[in-house]
Amino acid sequence: MILPHTDTSILLLLVLGLFCLGSWANTFKLAGGWRFELYYFDFAFGLMLFTLILGLTAGNLGYDGFGLQDSIMNAGKQQWLYAFAAGVVFNLGNLLLIAVVATAGMALAFPVALGTALILTTALGLAGPGGSTLHLAAGCVLVAAAMAADAFGYNKLSRLRHEALAKAGKVKSTRRPDGFRQTWLALVSGLMLGCFVPLFQKATIPDIGLGPYAVWLFFSVGVVSTTLAVGMFLLNLSTQGEELSIPAFIKSRPTQHLLGLAGGGLWLGGTLAVLVATFANNATGVNGGLPAGAAQVSRSTVYALRESAPILAALWGIVVWKEGKGGDSTVRLLTAMTVVLFAAGVAMIAL
Repeated sequence: MILPHTDTSILLLLVLGLFCLGSWANTFKLAGGWRFELYYFDFAFGLMLFTLILGLTAGNLGYDGFGLQDSIMNAGKQQWLYAFAAGVVFNLGNLLLIAVVATAGMALAFPVALGTALILTTALGLAGPGGSTLHLAAGCVLVAAAMAADAFGYNKLSRLRHEALAKAGKVKSTRRPDGFRQTWLALVSGLMLGCFVPLFQKATIPDIGLGPYAVWLFFSVGVVSTTLAVGMFLLNLSTQGEELSIPAFIKSRPTQHLLGLAGGGLWLGGTLAVLVATFANNATGVNGGLPAGAAQVSRSTVYALRESAPILAALWGIVVWKEGKGGDSTVRLLTAMTVVLFAAGVAMIAL
């Protein structure tokens, strides 16, 4: 398999991963009002397609440790199952995430959902560079404060928009909407996205675990299996309007299908870039990675780049998609606080 061999190439790979993980939901936005239930089928298929492409190319080329088939056969059968289960749990959380993006936007969905996952994995000691408990606790508090600011900001924005529509005579009900409902969905999404981490770590433990390319084959099977099962239920549930069916998916525009596939590819590419960079950075002189004696990228830098995707996603939503449109000065202040507090929390944990 191909791995980076210098600290510069590792940093570039981490930046690439940050960009992909913070940007993949733009493909859903670009699909032009496509129902998320339909989009997600292509997202899952795209994830599996790019898993196969990258696994059979970068996973087999080069001389850095085992090839793809060797990595699979060298791993324990339990690790195969852990990777599959990680894909199932992740997919349930990610489905909820894209549902919140569809109804509330990226600026709410990503900071709240991934902030919850970050706090959970940090509290359980499953992620982060370790070190001072005080820094970890302070970082989690800052991230939680960012999530609260985001939730209150979105709730205020929802009410302002409803009032504007009521004054224009476009809505009959005077009952103010509850913007916190989407926040709760994002929180549940984050809990699931955090819970897949221990399963994934068990699938990639040293010696008998799957390699950074092979693990995604079993992971993607879990994603596609869950999508086919849960996706059919969501089509009939009609959470955003009329009931849908498979013909509605087939009749979608080709550009929409391509955007869905690209979304899965971007997510997979970003996550794989981060995993490969982390694997190489921690595998100095062992099965590839950095040459013996080469300088490693600090764990705090790796962690900060890895966990900053929600900030980039929120900025996409605020700056490009204008998700704060209709808000007042309070909404704008809370939105700015979300970005600043989240960045400060990630930095504090990384310390």
